Amino acid sequence: MNLVTARDYAWIRTSPLFRHAMESGYTLTLIWGRTPREVLSAMDAEPRGTGEGTAGLIEADDAHRAEVDYDYGDESYVAGAFSAPGENGDWTLVLGFDGGLGIAGECVEILSQGGRVVAHSTNGGKPIHLFHWFEDGELRTTFEGPSSRDGNTPDELVPLLREVGFPLTPEGEHDESAPDVDRKAAVLALAEILTGIRVTESLLQDATYELGLVPEQPAEEWTGVVIDITDAHGERLYREWTYEEIASASDRVRADANAPVVTGYNEPLAMDRSEHETGE
Repeated sequence: MNLVTARDYAWIRTSPLFRHAMESGYTLTLIWGRTPREVLSAMDAEPRGTGEGTAGLIEADDAHRAEVDYDYGDESYVAGAFSAPGENGDWTLVLGFDGGLGIAGECVEILSQGGRVVAHSTNGGKPIHLFHWFEDGELRTTFEGPSSRDGNTPDELVPLLREVGFPLTPEGEHDESAPDVDRKAAVLALAEILTGIRVTESLLQDATYELGLVPEQPAEEWTGVVIDITDAHGERLYREWTYEEIASASDRVRADANAPVVTGYNEPLAMDRSEHETGE
């Protein structure tokens, strides 16, 4: 395969389509060995016919937003899927202007059984850019910043990350001496290496999408909160709290807030009776 780098995806910075994706929030997912209909069915998506190009996908999603009276608390959305040739055969490309929600993790694990799933997303607004690589039912590598990776094999992609232009040392740490890179373009280049699919503006604009209305995902029970931030200099802040710790702290704050307020003051000393009577 020819060398692929972030420079091959410079088009995203002049593309009205990609600007819409970045502002709205999007998820682009590539699934090997599954048809568009199989993928939409696994997502529990209600069939909504077909749409011609991204214009048809956006029109269908806008119509759905109108149906729910533009309730932005409603996280359902219209996804579009089509087949594209890539490494080892046909892949399904799924695009959704979903605010970066992505396909539910359990669903992706199932879709990647015996194959591969690669996804990247942006949540719009104050963007969080995520990348996920699933292989045979397991999350192999995921990251927001390339120097802070997670998954079952977080370091396996380090050589490829460096190849597409991410400023990393051979050990996968942030390399301050390396030139910076357009990280979104580099992520698209990484996805191409893993799938064999070069995503272009024309590929997305000219495809016929099978459409499906993806329902809201039920809220997952949470067991804790993790803050994991790496700054531009590679300095990492990692803090973790369990549900029990947070609940206990909340109970203490609530108890303090509901405690009765006692206000005290010093009464003036009673005047001596004789002083009161004589006025002295």
